[in-house]
Amino acid sequence: MREMLEIMLRPLVACLVLPGILVYYGLHIVKREVIFVDLALAQVAALGTCVAMLLGHEPDDPRAYGYSLAFTLIGALIFTFTRSSRPARAPQEALIGIVYVVSAAAAILLLSYSPHGKEELQKTLVGDLLTVSWSGIGKTAALFAVIGVVHFLFRRRFLALSFAPEQLKLSPWALRGWDFLFYALFGLVVTSFVRVGGVLLVFSYLIVPAVCGAYLTRTWAGRLVWGWGVATLASVGGLYASYALDVPTGAAIVCALGVALILSAVAGRFRALPPASEKPLSDTG
Repeated sequence: MREMLEIMLRPLVACLVLPGILVYYGLHIVKREVIFVDLALAQVAALGTCVAMLLGHEPDDPRAYGYSLAFTLIGALIFTFTRSSRPARAPQEALIGIVYVVSAAAAILLLSYSPHGKEELQKTLVGDLLTVSWSGIGKTAALFAVIGVVHFLFRRRFLALSFAPEQLKLSPWALRGWDFLFYALFGLVVTSFVRVGGVLLVFSYLIVPAVCGAYLTRTWAGRLVWGWGVATLASVGGLYASYALDVPTGAAIVCALGVALILSAVAGRFRALPPASEKPLSDTG
């Protein structure tokens, strides 16, 4: 037991502290119906890291983080200006998928020039939770806390953007400005978490708990609480399975979240939910 705690304590703390804001963002993303935007932003962030590596920087170099963040903000700008309240010639989800595929292909091409390209490609997908440091956890948690404060201060504006954009009496440019702020902050979250958990874990923490909450309750607060609970239990279960079975940690947590989704879907079939509210922001406080 002591050996397991020594190995898994830092990954456990990271998985209990850091995904909380991803669960919150997941509720927004599911409502906006841009499910793969996090995968796209995460892959764009990984592409920025690949460019930095090609220029001679190590993946944990602050300059590599700067490249990753710059690429992510460009992605946020693209998604801001491709969102429209009117029928578009092509759905935004299709454009998001294109950004993901092109970024992934470009990353593979760039990593083909690296002698350790295969290992780095795997790390961008599943991360390396076992090597996360206390300082890395602390810095990322502090950043997420600041982003959480911004969302709390402007919670009604951000919630209206996702759940009831027709309630916002703003000019089109003001709406795009707030939308860009939403995606830019989201990009900061994704860029930071990809360095810890990889692309697949970012997507899983963002979407799976939010969908589990949707199966189990209709209220915003209820989905948030259920989502946090699912993320916590799946993290603990996945980390234990990773240690006991000697399998990759990130992949084990993703599979544990998949099991949680199945159980939530089954439970939702037997749980009578009240009718959906006509005012989606009424229970947000």
